[in-house]
Amino acid sequence: MADYRKMWSDLGMDLEKHDLLCEALPDAFGAIYMSQENRPEGMDFFNFVVSEIHGVRPAELIEHQKNGGKVFGTFCVYVPDEIIFAAGGIATGLCGGSQFWVAGGEKVLPANTCPLIKASVGARLDGTCPFFKIADMYIGETTCDGKKKAWEILQQEVPVYVMDIPQMKREKDILAWKEEIRLLLKRIEEFTGNKVTPEILAEKIKMINNKRKALARLYNTRKSSPVPISGKDALLVTQIAFYDDPVRNAEQVNKLCDELEARIAKGEGVFPKNAPRILITGTPMAIPNWKLHHIIETSGAAVVVEELCTGTRYFENLVDESGKTLDEQIKALAERYMKTNCACFTPNTGRIDDILRLVKEYHVDGVIECNLQFCGLYSTEAYLVQQKLKEADVPYMHLETDYSEQDLEQIRTRVQAFIELLEK
Repeated sequence: MADYRKMWSDLGMDLEKHDLLCEALPDAFGAIYMSQENRPEGMDFFNFVVSEIHGVRPAELIEHQKNGGKVFGTFCVYVPDEIIFAAGGIATGLCGGSQFWVAGGEKVLPANTCPLIKASVGARLDGTCPFFKIADMYIGETTCDGKKKAWEILQQEVPVYVMDIPQMKREKDILAWKEEIRLLLKRIEEFTGNKVTPEILAEKIKMINNKRKALARLYNTRKSSPVPISGKDALLVTQIAFYDDPVRNAEQVNKLCDELEARIAKGEGVFPKNAPRILITGTPMAIPNWKLHHIIETSGAAVVVEELCTGTRYFENLVDESGKTLDEQIKALAERYMKTNCACFTPNTGRIDDILRLVKEYHVDGVIECNLQFCGLYSTEAYLVQQKLKEADVPYMHLETDYSEQDLEQIRTRVQAFIELLEK
């Protein structure tokens, strides 16, 4: 990584602690990613992004601020980035995926809080992530009780705006979500000093849709056999999409897809054609949470699709681009975002329907549900997922884990046994 120490110092980061993180990441990335054979050349861009993960993009965000712009940190796929960009802001994802940050979160949160929340809070309080230090405002949401309380703690550090997500998907709930988006638009206009017009919002809706289309194209290549890209690489591309410049990201993903489609035409892949095909579902996997993918793909199987927030939930369903007025556009945004199937909803049959659909579309041999410890929503819903998959005669395994490596070999043993079952 280039020398960004002055930038980090100016942000008030704890450089001594941050150095420990910077030392560990290259080794972990090298062992998990660079050890792969026959990787697509198009992954070079994404390798570079990781190598400069706390440098290049943070520097771009700071330059945006110097030019009078605002940066908004978001934690959830329900926050409509289109509104932020339409007001002249930049949206950047903030979810924490590293065990490195958990201890900082445990200073103020109960130990039995999910590691994603603890890592997110710890990344800010310990001053070891520039994205958390740069954001002018955080935009939270009410997807779980742990997050709702975390916003109150982070509010002491940074202005936090919380969107109230309905817990059901009736018509009145969609209307309520439309009103939440309208209120968000008003707050962001006030915060940025910029007016959102139908013309600029239409442009940003199209921009984010283009990013979704690129990711959908990437995932579509994974339906092929042999698979032209590893699940680890596809996950990395999706993770980076949360904070990279949307236009640049779409261009680079499409460039990668050109290469993958050429591979498919030649019958080339990164796994044997008979490798078991795995769908992963459950809680999000934020950078650098690559543990499960690495275990699966070094045990003889291929991860071909993720029904996750860092997967299909992030890019499926485009926003209708036909709206000409703000009201029509906000309605289109509300309808699109409410199609996302989070376990915070009840009932949440749409998620199970999506899993069953994806099993067919991606020719899946088995489903592994992986939930972060203490996530009551997804762990409870796992019972219903397992029930429906059993009825459909789809092999299923449920795992609970955190970001540490303490259970790595235990998970590997279980995964290998599951793969052996699929191979019989």
